[in-house]
Amino acid sequence: MFDIHILNTGYFMADGGAMFGAVPKKAWQRKYSANADNLCPLVMRCVLAVSDKKKILIDTGLGDKYLDKIAYYQPHKLVSIPEALAELGYTTDDITDVVLTHLHFDHCGYATYIDSENKLVPSFANAKYWLSEKQWRNYLLPNRLERDAIFEENILPVFEAGQLFFVENDASIYDGFSLRLFNGHSEGQLVPYIETKNGVFTFPGDVVPTAAHVSLEWISAYDISAIISLREKERFLSEAQKEGYTLVYCHDSKIETSKVKTLGDNYKALKV
Repeated sequence: MFDIHILNTGYFMADGGAMFGAVPKKAWQRKYSANADNLCPLVMRCVLAVSDKKKILIDTGLGDKYLDKIAYYQPHKLVSIPEALAELGYTTDDITDVVLTHLHFDHCGYATYIDSENKLVPSFANAKYWLSEKQWRNYLLPNRLERDAIFEENILPVFEAGQLFFVENDASIYDGFSLRLFNGHSEGQLVPYIETKNGVFTFPGDVVPTAAHVSLEWISAYDISAIISLREKERFLSEAQKEGYTLVYCHDSKIETSKVKTLGDNYKALKV
């Protein structure tokens, strides 16, 4: 059984047309606001799952190693993982495991950092890092749609340090903590399922990045395959609704968590 702590590591701006894909602006702007340049503020939310023996960090936010590379996204109000952990009374050395849902820069930036000798090293010296084998292959040979979003400095130092562990199939890595694979946004994205005293919490990442994306047809243009995303999202939401899971949204700047309910042949976020 785990306790859940939700960490906000900062914000960036994304084009609304890209974030909501084929959905017209007139429709998506009723659910999610944008500025005059059509840019939507997105949070970078992470989760710390704590049990008697384990402290598992899910995603690590943007970090601060390559802000010049991503200036277009206007990162702001950034909070480092050490700062966020310190507010909970922990340090990076306390983390036993790090789950990287996928390797896009906004989800794994603080997986590594530049140390006092100007070397790139893992940020969590005592942790096992979990990544799907599909995502590792995607790093080694990235497709054209994702290659600009995957940075070597976020994952290669972890591999070279011998701290990277691969997930090939859906698996329970610890009692009360399991990982499942979903495709569509990216191949082999990991979705954690965490057992708590308040039921099962899930972190669907970019399978369902905001509460607005609970509606099945709301598919981000960042996804490499819209039709696969649709099928995978329906698979995830069907079980989430049936089992009463709580979803933690990685990018919704207004809604942190929700359950979901059916709405005809579709789904809707249900505030808790």
